[in-house]
Amino acid sequence: MVKVLIVDDQVLIRAGMAAILRAAPGYEVVGEACDGVEAVTMAALTEPDVVLMDIRMPDMDGIAATRAILGSGRENLPRILILTTFDMDQYVYEALRAGADGFVLKDTPPERLLAALKAVADGDTLFSSTVTRRLVQAYVTATGLDGEPQGPGPGPGPGPVATPAPGLVPRSRRPDGPSSAERAALAALTTRETDVLRLVATGLSNGEIAERLVVSEGTVKTHLNRAMAKLNLSSRAQAVVLAYESGLVVAGQPQPQV
Repeated sequence: MVKVLIVDDQVLIRAGMAAILRAAPGYEVVGEACDGVEAVTMAALTEPDVVLMDIRMPDMDGIAATRAILGSGRENLPRILILTTFDMDQYVYEALRAGADGFVLKDTPPERLLAALKAVADGDTLFSSTVTRRLVQAYVTATGLDGEPQGPGPGPGPGPVATPAPGLVPRSRRPDGPSSAERAALAALTTRETDVLRLVATGLSNGEIAERLVVSEGTVKTHLNRAMAKLNLSSRAQAVVLAYESGLVVAGQPQPQV
């Protein structure tokens, strides 16, 4: 059973989403919230698997609510699925930076909405990295955040546990590109971790990366998880955002050779 919290300031939208979920087997609506403030409170009380979060709301928007929920320090944090009217939207970009796991359009057909909720609840990315990459490319290029290409430092070898570099804080707090701590953490990635991060940012799946690097898919997941832990990232989308903002991958350039 996938437990869902619905957050939207429009009563009709909330009612419509709730009706779809209640009519489908395998889903439970554990609560509804009309703004970000109520969403944060309800998320703590109801412990949903997924929060279906509108972006533009009064008092506290969906971006701030996403930060607050994911930064609460609780175990078993919910996945965040953003509801939006436009896919190529600065607000969507900022939500991905804040740690959201994906987004769906408000006019998404019911069957796709249900599939999206199930995918996110299972820990998968809702959208392909290609969609994220297109969004990030457009916004990073427009705002001039993309930097010079940045190579990996020597870095430590793979270890059993990867910990964030000191001073690293959630990406959503820095609207002007990567911090010095983040750049230091990027430089400390192993060569393989950097390769995987670059290829993720270009839109390849784990399976495609494994084929490209001639390794197993499990090895790709291990490298990606270690890189994300060192960089204090909680989602694949955040990894794509950081790769472009730091210049690890540059918009408009061909896929990196690894």
